[in-house]
Amino acid sequence: MKHLALRKQLIETARSMNALGINQGRSGNVSARIDDGLLITPSGMDYHLLKPADVVDMTLDGKIRAGRRLPSTEWPFHTAILARRPDAGAVVHTHSPMATALSCLRRDIPAFHYMVAVAGGDTIRCAPYATFGTRALSDAALAALKGRKACLLANHGVIALGETLKSALDLALEVETLAAQYQRALQIGKPAILAKAEMTRVLKAFRTYGKQPGEKA
Repeated sequence: MKHLALRKQLIETARSMNALGINQGRSGNVSARIDDGLLITPSGMDYHLLKPADVVDMTLDGKIRAGRRLPSTEWPFHTAILARRPDAGAVVHTHSPMATALSCLRRDIPAFHYMVAVAGGDTIRCAPYATFGTRALSDAALAALKGRKACLLANHGVIALGETLKSALDLALEVETLAAQYQRALQIGKPAILAKAEMTRVLKAFRTYGKQPGEKA
């Protein structure tokens, strides 16, 4: 079987979403880039029952190349993101509770905390609502992700990108943490928002943050 190790890692990532509390049940989905296509979780299956052969191999224009299952219904935004974002090697989509709650209010996450910059900008945008699995949702997600590595989807959930499955999952978890912190701050009062100039400094610092000597910046 081609890409066996990556198939196993993709399944483990999907299971980890639920174990970490940033997803539940059969919701959410995960994909990873391969060659000129992607591997993606199948539609509507229990992650704990998945086998490597259940993972679907697709082209970036949405054709199934190999697999005995149907791909996640959200394959349109997975293929579109990986086709248009060469910096992304993986896409994680969750229905994490706190971030999804904000998305139901159709609110961006502003720069109330400098760690918002981990998603690539001075806000984490909320994409307009569109029906799941549609081209309209894919287009809305791409727009919200412009210059960003994560976004909320109105009345839906979260998308996080990464060079690897681990980095995409880590970012999805960080977005959920920020969403929870922002909501708690709102319960007390109006959070102070960091200035654009400060977030520009933070974004610059993040280019090398966590990079040890010899690692790619």
